[in-house]
Amino acid sequence: MTSLNHVFKSIINNGMAIALWAIVLLFCFSSCSRSKKQFTGAVTSRDSTSVLTTRGITSLVSENGVIKYRIKAEEWMVFDRMDPPYHSFEKGILLEVFDSLMEVGSLIKADTAFFFTDSELWRLTGNVHAENVDGELFDTQLLFWDQKKRKVYSDSIIKIQQENQIITGRGFESNQEFTKYTIRKTEGVIPVKE
Repeated sequence: MTSLNHVFKSIINNGMAIALWAIVLLFCFSSCSRSKKQFTGAVTSRDSTSVLTTRGITSLVSENGVIKYRIKAEEWMVFDRMDPPYHSFEKGILLEVFDSLMEVGSLIKADTAFFFTDSELWRLTGNVHAENVDGELFDTQLLFWDQKKRKVYSDSIIKIQQENQIITGRGFESNQEFTKYTIRKTEGVIPVKE
């Protein structure tokens, strides 16, 4: 019986030692995890956040009660408190301009677009592609569309593919229908065989 008591005392002593070590380790690890947590402040200003985010949109835009444009985009974000306020189309955009018969007269596609509401100016970037009613194709990396002045322009390299030739240049200005245009600094004309 004494040997059995000795075994129980040994187990209890070893158990207490293990429990004591567990408590010491717990305090060590818990003191490490009690470091102050840092939080960022709540967003109190709407300057940097969009007031509206819409996905998968098709929108018609009218002027004086007449539909002039159709906008298609995967995502449309409105930043009305920024200076200047703007709309953002960072996942691509397709803009179609209607003629007087409600036919698509010209179109513009781009990887990214920004519309500045106060100045009614579009800034289109990345694989900007436009087409006019005559079937001419316009490709550049940066294009501005001034809706107030009803013109488009760019200082970037532009390629215009016509029926029988391809024209490249640096700098471009046109009406918004892409039918009356001027190319600055023409860099090449490549005839296309029919």
